[in-house]
Amino acid sequence: MTATAPPTLPPRSTLPGSRLRRLSPPLLLAGGLVVASVALHLRDPHQAGSWGFCPWYAVTGTYCPGCGGLRAVNDLTNGEVLAAASSNLLFVASLPFLAGAWVRSVAVRWRGSHRPLPPWTAPVLGATTVALIAVFWVVRNVPAGSWLAP
Repeated sequence: MTATAPPTLPPRSTLPGSRLRRLSPPLLLAGGLVVASVALHLRDPHQAGSWGFCPWYAVTGTYCPGCGGLRAVNDLTNGEVLAAASSNLLFVASLPFLAGAWVRSVAVRWRGSHRPLPPWTAPVLGATTVALIAVFWVVRNVPAGSWLAP
């Protein structure tokens, strides 16, 4: 009697539907962002109280790093890039970097193989992001940086 090896499955990346499963997280993220953008386009956040209020501003009277973000999205959906930058410059300036990260995620998931970034990348990017947000937060609340206020 001879023993036969069980049949082997093809690599996971070649199974039917596996590419769609891999792509679903970034596609769901994109879909959610489109829905939120359409909502912000239809209900103008420039009108006081249309989307509630900023709890940070209500308590402290100072602008948080996100203040003006909803107005910036509304301005972008209307094609007004300069008005969006006036609402929240940090948000608008971060969009190309966020789009690049999303495109990289889609490309990696499409190929089914991941080439990891160098190990120092995440801590350096994280610290840089936190530092930029902190500086933006402080500067937009001092008189010299009042042009950054929403």
